[in-house]
Amino acid sequence: MPFWERSWRPYTRNLVDGRSKLPSNPTDQIETMIDLMQNLHPVVQALLATCFTWALTALGAATVFTAKDMSRKLLDGMLGFAGGVMIAASFWSLLAPAIEMSEGKDIPAWLPAAVGFLIGGIFLRGIDRVIPHLHLGLPIEEAEGIKTSWHRSTLHVLAITLHNIPEGLAVGVDFGGVAAGLPTATLGGAMALAIGIGIHNFPEGLAVSMSLRREGMSRGRSFWYGQLSGMVEPMAGVIGAALVLVSQLILPYAMGFAAGAMIFVVVEEVVPESRYGGNADLATMSAMIGFAVMMVLDVALG
Repeated sequence: MPFWERSWRPYTRNLVDGRSKLPSNPTDQIETMIDLMQNLHPVVQALLATCFTWALTALGAATVFTAKDMSRKLLDGMLGFAGGVMIAASFWSLLAPAIEMSEGKDIPAWLPAAVGFLIGGIFLRGIDRVIPHLHLGLPIEEAEGIKTSWHRSTLHVLAITLHNIPEGLAVGVDFGGVAAGLPTATLGGAMALAIGIGIHNFPEGLAVSMSLRREGMSRGRSFWYGQLSGMVEPMAGVIGAALVLVSQLILPYAMGFAAGAMIFVVVEEVVPESRYGGNADLATMSAMIGFAVMMVLDVALG
């Protein structure tokens, strides 16, 4: 029997005994949700988790319907918070488990995580050099990738979309690790990672939709393109989980890869963008808060 089917239990069991109804106590609710997730195939788990992260992107983009504009100070604080969440997720949910699961092997425990980490950064750098995109707040002359005549709004959406790929992969790889039965990978930890990335996605969706609105796009189209930037995450999540299910050997490398790609995004995009408005101190403190929140989530749920 494949290792991902060992913990498979029919979802109908919960429907029969009534445990599908969430209790009123928040702690019991979390335990029940984790129990319900355990009954699903890991690829389905990854799909649901990344649909959640995409939904928070859409929720952030939906603020374009209720707000005329957003203060630069608030945006810088939210971007800093998002950067802190991603840094913490890269270590607590990806690199640390990758190193632990490599212990006792014929190679140094740090090697798979380090190799995957560097390849992840190189991969994102390669995408940046090829696919046209423009980071928020920059003039059109500073667009990266192959030169094109595409509209500024299209380049904005592509920038966020490309950098959402490693986030979806990270969630998918984490759920794949849980299915492999590795002691360092837990369902609670994988769900914590999805929650953290979802929190990070809210300001991203908001920033994209507001940026497009300022450029004269209608509210409906601003929302559509803002949420569209997060739709790549479910696809990446499914791919990440499926790859790990094919071979457990690539799991620590895949975790390192996802972490490296996420850190590349933080350093190359999130941190610089959080400082365009001259609120460096606010962005820095927000990043520390974001790191602490993600750390607490991972430790508490993991």
